[in-house]
Amino acid sequence: MLIKKGLLSQPQTDYCSNVIRVPFIEYQTLAVNTKDLRLISRLQADIVWLDPELKWNTSEYNYEYVVLPVGKVWTPEILVTNGIVSTMKHRSKDLIVQSDGILRHSVIINAEVNCEVNLFNYPFAFDSCPVAIQSWSDGGCGSYLILERVYSADGSQGDWKTESVEIQNLTDVRQYILVNLSIKPTNPFVTLLMPSLLILLADMVSFALPLEGGERNGFKVTLVLSFTVFLNILNDILPGDSSCSPIIRTHFCICLVLLVFSMLVSLVLTRLARDGGLIFCCGSKGTVPDNTEVKADVSVVQISSPEEDGRMLKRVVNFLEAVDADTLKKDRHLKFANNLDKAFFWFYSIGGTVYFIAMITVMVKYRCVVNHFEFWY
Repeated sequence: MLIKKGLLSQPQTDYCSNVIRVPFIEYQTLAVNTKDLRLISRLQADIVWLDPELKWNTSEYNYEYVVLPVGKVWTPEILVTNGIVSTMKHRSKDLIVQSDGILRHSVIINAEVNCEVNLFNYPFAFDSCPVAIQSWSDGGCGSYLILERVYSADGSQGDWKTESVEIQNLTDVRQYILVNLSIKPTNPFVTLLMPSLLILLADMVSFALPLEGGERNGFKVTLVLSFTVFLNILNDILPGDSSCSPIIRTHFCICLVLLVFSMLVSLVLTRLARDGGLIFCCGSKGTVPDNTEVKADVSVVQISSPEEDGRMLKRVVNFLEAVDADTLKKDRHLKFANNLDKAFFWFYSIGGTVYFIAMITVMVKYRCVVNHFEFWY
């Protein structure tokens, strides 16, 4: 008898609207796409509505409940307002009809929600994303939902964790599920922040190498190249850009600037320790190549006079004094360069430590505000 009625359209009322109760929703976060800023969710909702045309007299038909195929009666369509992709399917091919015309059913909604997740604090990110739920309505006619209770199932997916879910209302007809998300920082911290910290620490320790010889400069160049390769590898791991751009991108940029600056200072100090100046266009004065060979003429030995011996001895003394003066000059240059090197080391170490503490504090404490309700206008 109920099937033969063929009631496949919304129940008609005096106010051209129908109220759909949703006593229970089971929410589950399937994934958070930080590249495209998408929240992928699954909702299982129990729905209850009244269709007066499906009432029957229990004295005539002695049944309180009847199971009907879903395709033989009208069922409400539930959509996700801010969903880029939203699909609803029936959990079962049957539904329950009571003798007073109340129908009970359960549906499953898969939605990909456009949510501009606040990634400023990445990898310590946390934010709330609304999942707006509605049914069809147009010009005062249609169905209106009453959301009663929501439960979060399996809140930990990948690097993200669903802290809580709650039902909130902007207006009587604008209801949404507020999903509170936070990222589990262990994996991003180990793969992103710790390598940058260790590379800067290795750069600080490299000041223990001597300025002479070039070993320090070669090591610093290797660190810069290694960090550049590290950034290229992590390009696909870093989250996408948004109105609250991840500050970790700025952090990596600053780390690269610090490494390059330290390398350049080391190169300049090496030049300063060797020549005592930073003039690159002119050659060094008073220097003799270390591999100069002095050839003496020993073919003829003549007995010289005392005056000639005095002049020769004076030349030897002048030569030795010039060598000593050149050695002292080089020592002064090296000592001056080492003093500058120590001063820069302490400045670099203290500045780097303060920077890391400040950056971690900003990542954890600062809150960037994002408007998640732009889809409602």
